[in-house]
Amino acid sequence: MTDSEATENSGEIPAETPVLGDPPAPPRWLAILARRPRTLLAILGLLLWLPGILSLPALDRDESRFAQSSRQMVESGNWVDIRFGHVPRYKKPVGIYWLQTTATKLAAPFAGGDHHIWTYRLPSLLGAIAAAWLTVWVAAAVTGAEGALLAGLLMLGSVLLTAEATIATTDAVLLACVLAVQGVLLRLYRAARDPDVAAPSNRMILWGWAAAAAGILVKFPVVPGVALVTIIGLFGWDLWLRRKSREPGALSWVKATRPVRGVILLLLLILPWLVAITIQSQGEFLEQSLGNDFASKLAGGQESHGMLPGYYLLLSAASFFPAILFVAPGIALGIARRDDPGIRFLLAWAGAWWLVVEAVPTKLPHYVLSSYPALAILGAMFVLDPRPVRLLAAARWIGIIQFVIGAALLAVALLLAPQYFGGALQWPVLAAAGVGASLTLAALVLALLRKPALAVMLSLAAMLVFVPALTAYVGPRLDQLWITQRLKPLADAAYKPGDPPPALAGYQEPSLVFALGKDVVLTNGAGAADAGAKSGGLALVEDEAVGDVLARLAELQADASRIGDVSGFNYSRGRKVHVTLYRVAQQHDLH
Repeated sequence: MTDSEATENSGEIPAETPVLGDPPAPPRWLAILARRPRTLLAILGLLLWLPGILSLPALDRDESRFAQSSRQMVESGNWVDIRFGHVPRYKKPVGIYWLQTTATKLAAPFAGGDHHIWTYRLPSLLGAIAAAWLTVWVAAAVTGAEGALLAGLLMLGSVLLTAEATIATTDAVLLACVLAVQGVLLRLYRAARDPDVAAPSNRMILWGWAAAAAGILVKFPVVPGVALVTIIGLFGWDLWLRRKSREPGALSWVKATRPVRGVILLLLLILPWLVAITIQSQGEFLEQSLGNDFASKLAGGQESHGMLPGYYLLLSAASFFPAILFVAPGIALGIARRDDPGIRFLLAWAGAWWLVVEAVPTKLPHYVLSSYPALAILGAMFVLDPRPVRLLAAARWIGIIQFVIGAALLAVALLLAPQYFGGALQWPVLAAAGVGASLTLAALVLALLRKPALAVMLSLAAMLVFVPALTAYVGPRLDQLWITQRLKPLADAAYKPGDPPPALAGYQEPSLVFALGKDVVLTNGAGAADAGAKSGGLALVEDEAVGDVLARLAELQADASRIGDVSGFNYSRGRKVHVTLYRVAQQHDLH
């Protein structure tokens, strides 16, 4: 074997071999699809996400908290204050509540009211589609139309974005804001280092600042945080390059962001609400959102979500499936082409934010989402230019192993969830698992045969089988998980005119508040007994509080009759629960 043959088989090229140059021509079918990327992405997003949005019950805990607070904004007409039940909810700014409130007010005439969870999910659906579109726009700064479309497809099809698109939380909308800001910064950075690249217009730069303001109103620290750590990463990298006289001033390009005008615009957009909520809450909003919520996440693992560094790397096989097949090779390609300013920006963006979220003690799966678009773009560039570069052979095997793990986890979830949390395994589930696994295997074979573009499309086809099967067919049938959905009809049937709002003792998940209304009484066992003895009505009591309820009722010489009960698995707390519905008689009703 010659040296050149050995090099080719190893997947590496000599250091002197140029990495840049004309890549292979993209497939003709991909060029045709790339003519209308937004239409294609919107259709695929609706097919992938809408079945779950319309089918899944309200989830605990964050989704139901956001939805209930937005519902109260719809009912009260107060667009400044944020409340969950009768207590303030000041952990997050108001942006997502405004979007969910607006969507629900527009959809209510068609939905038949403001009590349907899917209306509160519409901003997440639209935000995720916007994120896919903006991934295409960001990618267009460093690659052609075909590569930009592939990046959008890889981002749209990812498990993590699919999850965020399907539930009424902040992160799909937030990702769109991140991409709008990062796209402007990428163009400014490239223009400062390549005289052949045109700088973005002043209007585009101001739109970037407006997107930053929107991101702050949705979830304060993330959008400025991603931009800041990217700039810091590039600053360090450029300082090192400047020592070799290869780059201009390390931070000179940041001046092109028009910081004075940009900050003025940002303040004009966020200060009216911030001042209003500060006055209305007497400073409690800033204390809770920054002093309690944000600071506690940095100080330690909040709400039992502490994990060691490396958590997101281990999770990525599932959370970034199916794009994960191309991520490690894309990173290898990016490292080989790091002299390109656009590629350098993508590496700094993804690497810096990933390191930050791995270092923060509190870890939730969606925290790393803001790194994914940069990795999706690098993966798409590899798909169109899979020529060997250094480390590529090892990177390919990493991607293959992660891809197989992710596919296996999806298939296992589809098969095991009905058996553990629902009923018997039915033939549509077996069919979906078989078709999805077959498409995944075919995608893997095509990737091994050096046909990665077709592998992307088949892996997306697999997601179009797996995801609706999980979210629209299997998910709603997992009765053991949907305790609230089984308690609500029990409570509705037992309700009598004149009853006060039910008292909840023990089982107080936000989905139950969303189902029964903001006036439910959240209390302990003794409190539920006191409320019932005073006013009568219903009490939903988890087993751990039953003893306290009955003991207190005995002290008050009151009584309660058992109406029904529900058993299930509380996935928020990771344990089985049993909830009993009682009708408590008022003290004067006993005589």
